[in-house]
Amino acid sequence: MDNSKIGHHISEQFNKELEDIRNKVLTMGGLVEQQIDLAIKAYTTGDMEMAELVIKQDNQVDALEMAIDLECTQILALRQPTAFDLRLLITVIKVIHEIERVGDKAERVAEMAIKLAGVPSQNKFPHYELEHMAELVKGMLHDALDAFARMTIEGVSAITELDENVDREYDNILRQLITRMMEDPRNITRTLDVLWTVRALERIGDHACYICEHLIYMIKGEDVRHLSQSELESKLKE
Repeated sequence: MDNSKIGHHISEQFNKELEDIRNKVLTMGGLVEQQIDLAIKAYTTGDMEMAELVIKQDNQVDALEMAIDLECTQILALRQPTAFDLRLLITVIKVIHEIERVGDKAERVAEMAIKLAGVPSQNKFPHYELEHMAELVKGMLHDALDAFARMTIEGVSAITELDENVDREYDNILRQLITRMMEDPRNITRTLDVLWTVRALERIGDHACYICEHLIYMIKGEDVRHLSQSELESKLKE
């Protein structure tokens, strides 16, 4: 990680506190990435033990979020940071919220894996399309967390641009699911469960984009939420 972004403080302890927080964020991110991997494998294989593990891991993610949030709050109160240090702490609080929400989405996929485990394979929606979408959002999240680790906004626009691909995949799968329900109403309940899974994956891509937006605020001090892709790219060139 690039420590040069953190200022040289009179208190060496302050430096250690900031570094400790960043490391905990990355630990939390790594845990959630593992959750996504396991959830998708559980969904495609029907492995209920793996799905249960994902659900249990969510408690660890929640505990990390609360611990990091408390640590940030204590530093804000005791150190009264300014400039980059202040933006770093504000960003961390926002980023861990995004990561926690991604964990929730992985848990949702795991729950759907358990619910659909007994469905005959011939009645299931093809896995390869969901797996491809999952690979896209996993890559977005990994790259967003990597950018946070390196404290750089290089490549951020490439991450957010991928969200358009994810949305197209989501729309394509949604049309197929609607067709299945129209062709046979007996498929409605099972198809809706698949829809919730796909929706959870699509939201993971959104949260990866939000992490990028928070990172831009930390580095540049500018709020880029709600900008279009073209507006975001122009802002990053400034």
